[in-house]
Amino acid sequence: MSDGPIATVMRGKLTAAFAPVRLELEDDSWKHAGHHHEGGIDAKDGGESHFQLTIVSDAFAGQTRVARQRAVNAVLKEELAGPVHALSIRAQTPQEAQA
Repeated sequence: MSDGPIATVMRGKLTAAFAPVRLELEDDSWKHAGHHHEGGIDAKDGGESHFQLTIVSDAFAGQTRVARQRAVNAVLKEELAGPVHALSIRAQTPQEAQA
């Protein structure tokens, strides 16, 4: 679990939007340190640029995987436009998480 300021804001927004029964946000920035791409280096010093999210909520019932990802991306649009370079999303209903 990441406890940095960006992760804290992200968790707050996700909790307010989806009332999850499970929320795991892992900072994977260290895995990308020094990786280069067209726009520069992937991981910034101090981390909080690459995350893995697992979120379980009744709010995802009846939604496709793509719709769930779009909903999460919409809630985190400010972070994704700025400090967060990559976000891996696993969004499930409680019933799916138990299977």
